Amino acid sequence: MSIFGRLALLFVIVPLLELALLIQMGQWVGFWPTIALVVFTGVTGAWLARMQGLRTMWRLRHDLANGRIPGQAIMDGMAVLAGGALLLTPGIITDVIGFGLLVPATRHAIQKRIMARLERHIEEGALRVAVTGGEIWTHSSDPMSPDSLSSDSMSPDPMSPSQSAGE
Repeated sequence: MSIFGRLALLFVIVPLLELALLIQMGQWVGFWPTIALVVFTGVTGAWLARMQGLRTMWRLRHDLANGRIPGQAIMDGMAVLAGGALLLTPGIITDVIGFGLLVPATRHAIQKRIMARLERHIEEGALRVAVTGGEIWTHSSDPMSPDSLSSDSMSPDPMSPSQSAGE
C-alpha cells in the first residue's frame, strides 16, 4: 500500500469507522451510556498508561544501571505511548488497540508480530536502515575478519565520519 493510501486509512477511514460505531452504539444503548463509556475509557486508559509508563521507566533504569541495553523497555515505552494516545482518541477500535498496547501480555504478542514482520522486510530487502553521524561499532564472529584481527574485538568502523586521518 502506498504512503498516500496509508495516510488516507489513518486520517479518513478509521475516524469515519469510529464515528459510525459510536453512532450505532448510541442507538443501541443510548446517548449518555455511550458518552460515559468514552469518558471511562479515556480516564482508565490515562491511568493505565501512567502505571505502565512508570513501570517501563523503572525497568529501563534498572537495565541501564546493570549495564544492559534496554531494548525491551524502549519497545514497551513506545507501545505504552502509542496505546495511551489511542485511548485518548474517542472510539471503539482505537480503544481496543490502545488497551491491547497497554496490557503487558497483549503488548508483547503485538511486539513479536511487529518484530517478525520487520525482520522479514529486512531479509527481503524491502526495508533498509541508514545510520548517519556518530561512530558505528562492529563486532564480527568471523575469526579471520579484519575486526577480529585487531587487539580489540570491538572497534570503530574505519569508514565512520568521526574517524580523522590524524587519529
